[in-house]
Amino acid sequence: MYPIILLSVLGIVTLFLGFSKSKNILLPAVLFFLVLAIASNFVEWNKGPLLYFYDMLRVDNLTLAFNGIVLLSAFMIVAISGGFQDNPDSEPAEYYGLMLFSLVGALMMIGFEHMIMLFIGVEILSVAMYILTGSNKRNLRSNEAALKYFLMGAFATGFMLFGITLIYGATGSFKIAHIQGFASNIQANSQPYILYAGLLLLLIGMLFKVSAAPFHFWTPDVYEGAPTIFTTFMSTIVKTAGFAALFRLLSTSFSGIYSFWWVVIAAIAVLTLLVGNIGATSQNSFKRMLAYSGISHAGYMLIALTALTKPSQSAIVFYSLAYSLSTICAFGVLMLVSKEKTFEGQPNERYEAFNGLAKQNPLLAFVLAVSMLSLAGIPLTAGFWGKFFIFTSAADRGIIWITVVAVLMSAVGIYYYFRVIIASYLREGDMIKIRVAPFYQLILLLATFLTILFGLAPGIFEGLI
Repeated sequence: MYPIILLSVLGIVTLFLGFSKSKNILLPAVLFFLVLAIASNFVEWNKGPLLYFYDMLRVDNLTLAFNGIVLLSAFMIVAISGGFQDNPDSEPAEYYGLMLFSLVGALMMIGFEHMIMLFIGVEILSVAMYILTGSNKRNLRSNEAALKYFLMGAFATGFMLFGITLIYGATGSFKIAHIQGFASNIQANSQPYILYAGLLLLLIGMLFKVSAAPFHFWTPDVYEGAPTIFTTFMSTIVKTAGFAALFRLLSTSFSGIYSFWWVVIAAIAVLTLLVGNIGATSQNSFKRMLAYSGISHAGYMLIALTALTKPSQSAIVFYSLAYSLSTICAFGVLMLVSKEKTFEGQPNERYEAFNGLAKQNPLLAFVLAVSMLSLAGIPLTAGFWGKFFIFTSAADRGIIWITVVAVLMSAVGIYYYFRVIIASYLREGDMIKIRVAPFYQLILLLATFLTILFGLAPGIFEGLI
């Protein structure tokens, strides 16, 4: 609860800092605010479960773990966003303020104990992201992406609200503990079909947020059109918060009707894996490839929800952390490279932009290679163990066929992830020496180090959650 209060207050403080004559104070101030939020998050470790705000928010170790991933990701993303201050057309105070407010929404989604709190969290996060997506007002791609994201997001929110309404109509409560009691005694109740319909509609709204197929159509265009720093924010924090909310919903409220919804989630997981991996193979833009990659990784995390075994909880937490670290590295290198090169008047985000990267910028090439290897699930990286834990949870449930599909799709993923590694190390290009700010470099190295560390010692958090 402490991070929610802190970020709400500090977001307002950030907006007031925008009135200062110097923009240079904003970045260190926001980083300091995020450090405070991270520190306050773990004050309640091992003290839960605790309920706050009239039992509408829950704090336990699982909540705090997801909060930690979100806040750490936010710290790293803000740390590599110094370009705001170099752009005379940007409004960094507003951008940072919206990012802090969106974190409040993400934390509400992670710790909700009441459907209304879930909806408020989703809307706080979503509205901030709609605005940030269209923040590059002079870029038509950014304008189009914001409009598409807003219209499709509003449509998905309608499904979500209708689903919550039907769930309330069936159970008479918005509290997930009461809904759990109703679902656990479904044979004794007379309105299960209303509950089933409500759950399906609620899932549509939530699966839209995490880019699961067939609710993924907005993802490639929005990822490509949004400023890259906000795409990074969207692909890590929004996805982590969305899966944390889905896990709490399905593992708590609707565990009693697992036999109904697991087939739906399994089918969506397989479709998401197919769409994400096959779609990524045909992309020439590295940024669009990462969009389809994000879709495919949503499919892997849906497998953990499908299994819903005891290891699923730690598997989805570990996978969220591994995916976030690798994605931040990939987008961080992309921002540096695309700023130095252009294609048709726009920053060059194609694979060819990385040709010869290793020759002039070996450190950036190494960071990019490690992130691609982790996303591909190659051993000795965190991504390998993330997928291993996901597959193990499915095998424990006995859903072997979905594990086979996931392994095959992982093999397809190697093709498009290795394209950028080949471009960096084996292709000749006109790459120049890129100047990287020391703090920016430190963040990329930290994320890379953690990716390798968790690949070598995956059990480092075992038993904590």
